[in-house]
Amino acid sequence: MKLALICTEKLPAPAVRGGAIQIMIDGISPFLSFGHELTVFSITDLSLPRQEERNHVRYIRFPRESYTEQVTSALTDAHFDVVHVFNRPQNLIRYKAAAPESNFVLSLHNDMFSTEKISVTAGQEAIRCSEKIMTVSHYIQRTTADRFPESEQKLEVVYSGIDPSRFHPQWTPKGRAIREQMRSKYQLGNKKIILFAGRLCCAKGPHLLIRAMKYIIDSHPDAVLVIAGGKWFADNDMNHYVRILHRLAEPLGNHVLFTGFIPADRIPDLFTMADLFVCSSQWQEPLARVHYEAMAAGLPIITTNRGGNSEVMHPNVNGLVVNDYDRAGAYAAAIDFILSNGYSAKIMGHNGRKQAATSHRFSQVANHLERIYLKACRPAGQPNQSGSIATS
Repeated sequence: MKLALICTEKLPAPAVRGGAIQIMIDGISPFLSFGHELTVFSITDLSLPRQEERNHVRYIRFPRESYTEQVTSALTDAHFDVVHVFNRPQNLIRYKAAAPESNFVLSLHNDMFSTEKISVTAGQEAIRCSEKIMTVSHYIQRTTADRFPESEQKLEVVYSGIDPSRFHPQWTPKGRAIREQMRSKYQLGNKKIILFAGRLCCAKGPHLLIRAMKYIIDSHPDAVLVIAGGKWFADNDMNHYVRILHRLAEPLGNHVLFTGFIPADRIPDLFTMADLFVCSSQWQEPLARVHYEAMAAGLPIITTNRGGNSEVMHPNVNGLVVNDYDRAGAYAAAIDFILSNGYSAKIMGHNGRKQAATSHRFSQVANHLERIYLKACRPAGQPNQSGSIATS
């Protein structure tokens, strides 16, 4: 098949500036390009050429200001069997009009069919133009079907994934070496490291973790909260909220460390450095990919019962789920439990690693997508075909 994957206008591919969609595309591309002709469209970046081919994947990049228009033109000029549009149902309508002979699939990484995002008319048209609609969680599947019942037959959950070989739990020889090197880099020694990784915004809730630290250090004076991320992916500039975070952290001294943005290729080592991971989402998170990364690194997880986050969680098996998501005390209690119960934390970490390695590999995600692509190309009633993706 001739496949096109169309990123949003937010970030470039590969994931040189981060981004869950871009990281997922990076992960599945080696498998989809095995036996298929794969093209990835994204915005330009100063560190990347306008066009290139790397690892059997063709990348075409257009300026953000004219991105949708130029992608539309490119689809008109080149025939693709399947065009996979990420997170932009309204753009899909336009792309389908430009390439009516192509089969279109849509994936939703946010609630893009909400009343704030799309009108009833446009939503219905996007559904009509899509052969299949993938969602990153059952939560997004439900919110889409609730507003647009006609989408239900086209909806299918496709969880994101990881490459287990890039994550090295602390109990492995390589993990121990990485852990020592990373802790030396940040001068953290044998501290108990609580990790937050994500954009620094109120919806992600890092302010609550800083407030929780004043309770945690009473029982765990060697605890450090590491906050990794910028105000907008690779942007480490200050804004009002980031200044608030630094002011909240100032009285806690070296118990809070801000690393700034961490490139995607260094994220695995960051997780290996930590003792536990906390996702403090305040909004209805679709299902943050940091959960897969934390599990792959063998970390116990504390997350909130918001949106789809809890779908990959098994309480007291691979971590804990916080229901009182807007209370600093709830995080303090959960963190204290894990730091105080080393054996339970170890078992949670091992269970998470096993879950990530057996159920959330990028190869599995790619195989799932390939089956969907084949269905999108197959006339009704035609028998199924076997896929061609390598599963190493």
